[in-house]
Amino acid sequence: MIQRYLGKVSGPLLDRIDLHIEVPAVPYRELRDKGDGVSSAEMRQRVMDAHAIQQQPGFYNSRLPSNTLRRYCELDESGERTLEMAVRRLGLSARAHDRILKVARTIADMDHKEQISAKHLAEAVQYRSLDRQYWT
Repeated sequence: MIQRYLGKVSGPLLDRIDLHIEVPAVPYRELRDKGDGVSSAEMRQRVMDAHAIQQQPGFYNSRLPSNTLRRYCELDESGERTLEMAVRRLGLSARAHDRILKVARTIADMDHKEQISAKHLAEAVQYRSLDRQYWT
């Protein structure tokens, strides 16, 4: 059913969506568990901290102009290899490449890291997996 629905959505349109993930139903026991998760206030503070970092160049990461990506989305060596492998294996477009960099930049900001690492890029690529999972 999902594949039929996605067949009606063009690849270029999906390229414009930064995050698309499948969210499975939460098992009942987990719903009732009183475990210590991250509170809304703590998560809000993490987001506010990332926004403060992003205001330094004057743009939120989602609005970074393409000509500034290289400056603000600096990759370490392993990050460079990870991104190259993802682009090649998944056949990502230039637009998807740029969007992955922007999402990875945000993940690195939330991790309080200046440079984007392979870990940040791998997480960003995972958030783009839905289109590749059902298109093939």
